[in-house]
Amino acid sequence: MEEEFSVDPSQLLEAASDFAHQLGALSDASAQEFLNRFPLPAIISALQTNVDFPGLESALVDCLERIFRTKYGTSLIPHYMPFVLVGLGADSQKVRQLACISISCLLENTDRRIAVQLVLQHGVYPLLLGCLIDGDEQVASASTDAIKAFASYPEGMEIIFPANTNEETHLESLAAKSSSLGRVRVLALIVKLFSTSSSVASEVSKSNLLNLLEAEVSNSNDTLVTLSVLELIYELVEVQHSAEFLSKTSILQLLSSIISNGAAESILRSRAMMITGRLLSKENAFAFNDESSLRDVLSAIDKRFDFLESREADECECALEALGQIGSSFQGATMILSTTPPIARHVVDAAFDRQQHGKQLAALHSLGNIAGETRTENTVLLTSAAEENLRSLIYDKASKTSKLTPSGLLLSVLQQDSEIRIAGYRLISGLVARAWCVMEIIPRAEIIDIVTNTLTETTKMAGMEARHRCCEAIYRAFTSSSKLASDPVVSCLASKLQEAIRRGPYGARKQSEAQPMVVTADRF
Repeated sequence: MEEEFSVDPSQLLEAASDFAHQLGALSDASAQEFLNRFPLPAIISALQTNVDFPGLESALVDCLERIFRTKYGTSLIPHYMPFVLVGLGADSQKVRQLACISISCLLENTDRRIAVQLVLQHGVYPLLLGCLIDGDEQVASASTDAIKAFASYPEGMEIIFPANTNEETHLESLAAKSSSLGRVRVLALIVKLFSTSSSVASEVSKSNLLNLLEAEVSNSNDTLVTLSVLELIYELVEVQHSAEFLSKTSILQLLSSIISNGAAESILRSRAMMITGRLLSKENAFAFNDESSLRDVLSAIDKRFDFLESREADECECALEALGQIGSSFQGATMILSTTPPIARHVVDAAFDRQQHGKQLAALHSLGNIAGETRTENTVLLTSAAEENLRSLIYDKASKTSKLTPSGLLLSVLQQDSEIRIAGYRLISGLVARAWCVMEIIPRAEIIDIVTNTLTETTKMAGMEARHRCCEAIYRAFTSSSKLASDPVVSCLASKLQEAIRRGPYGARKQSEAQPMVVTADRF
């Protein structure tokens, strides 16, 4: 039998390397042609008997991975399940990764009934969990993908989320007996499963698996482990359906506790703030979380500013960015402008403070979010109380500076470097929906000159388009104001805006580009 499957390893290495590095998608015909030259049993035999041949294992694994990802290759996997099972427990990390990928291909591209029957019949799931815990990073990732694919089957859901919490394969039990690295990998799997669909997220929630993330953060004294889990929570809150399920946990209270903990590492508080901002940037977060929890976490951020004015610049910028994230939603902006005193005061103060560039930049972008630059047109304006607080904060800030007026503050921003100026365009685009802001900006010819100058910005997406959107927002606000529209003094500025809009964001630059010149050669 060995002679029947014997292949010259040098020849196989060369062919497998060439095959694995073919450009573009691999066709079924190419896979079949290769296996006609080198039958799959011969390749498997070479993997098992020539492990010390330099470069052979890596080339064969890469080659087989590409083959198994084709429809033809996937059709062969059911006939070689014993090889896959051996691969899941192999010493070689490359082979284990290939085995995990094979299971993913089987579950995603084979008849559902056959695929799930094979996985259940051969007890594949516990082996995948072993790869998750004991494998290297690539093996753990491939195992996670295979388990996610298994979760798309009802039978898979029953295995992954068993009713009996004492099952060895229950993820809570698995985490309890794993090392810190193993626990983090289990938590990463939980987050990946949660993100798969709302129905899988519901099973994760009902199994109390989200509580494992809270427990790991609360009980760990290892900053790196805590930071890793916070990164997973950040990934979790980015999932569209996360707000509903996270509201059933104590994660918001946990974040408040970390932010309030002056003894904690600054990077942990910063990450907790960013997670809070991301979570509360969703409009439905305010429907699912009780107001007291929301106010507690905002209060925790508010109090940190007392310690951040002259220290921890990075943490201060994170706090400002978090408030901007929260303020990007209607409910969030309303809340941070309605606390007593408004927590948004920190954003307004920093937005017009030229002493620290990074801090000012973060604050300007955040204030743009609060002002509604990213919201839909009918949600730009907030409640009357919130709007009055926003207006008061900006006028109060202006009165305490040499600029005296909001238009003076905004002009100062537009006269700074490109990054600050672009953030200023965003801020004006949001603020100008307010009548008081229109009355400040339109009569200020210097502001109109800057935003209509198509030669000011050099970056396409960030600069030119932001400036053009600012022009459109100002002109839209001007035309909706009957008082300004009938004022002949400002009509010329409106015409200037209209012309800038007509030229588009990059119109003038097309005319200013260098043109090739053709000169007739001298003749002798």
